[in-house]
Amino acid sequence: MRNIFSLPVIALAGALALGACNQSQQPAAEQAAAEQKPAVLPLPTNPADKAAWKQYLVSVVTANMQGVKTTRPYMYFVPGGDDDATKADRQNQLDNVSIVVQRGVLPGNMMAFGGPDSAATAQLIVAAFKDASAGSFKDVVVLFVGAPGDFDAVKTALASSGAEARFVEAK
Repeated sequence: MRNIFSLPVIALAGALALGACNQSQQPAAEQAAAEQKPAVLPLPTNPADKAAWKQYLVSVVTANMQGVKTTRPYMYFVPGGDDDATKADRQNQLDNVSIVVQRGVLPGNMMAFGGPDSAATAQLIVAAFKDASAGSFKDVVVLFVGAPGDFDAVKTALASSGAEARFVEAK
C-alpha cells in the first residue's frame, strides 16, 4: 500500500523539479532575445531617394532606443539638396521642430534627426534649439544621425536644454 502512494509523490516531485529547470532557462532566452539590437539597413546611396532614407532612419532609431520610455519617438527627416523645393522643405521642417522645442517634450521621449546632408541636419537642430529654455529637455534623448564632424555643433546647441545628445554615424 505504501508503494502505491510513494510512486505518485515521487513522480510529482520529479515533474516539479523539471518544470523549475525549464522556467530558469526560459527567462535567459527571453533576455538574450531582448538584448539583440534590430538590424540597421544599409545607408542609401541616392541622396534623392527619400523613401530609402526614411526607412534607413527608422532602422537606426529603432536600434538606438535604449533608455527611451516611449515607443514612438519624434523623427525628423531633413532632406538634402540645394534646389528651392528642398530649401522650402527644410524651412518647413525647421518651423515644425521649433514649435515642438518651444512647447517642450515630455521626459522619456526621443527626438531623432537625420538625412543625406549631415551639415544641413546639424544646422536645423542648432537653429531649432537656439531658444530652448535651460533644462527644458531634461531626460529627453536627441539622436543625431550624421557625420562625426557635425556632432560637436549639435552637442553645443543641446547643452543648456539638458537633453541627452546621442550620435550615430551615418554609414
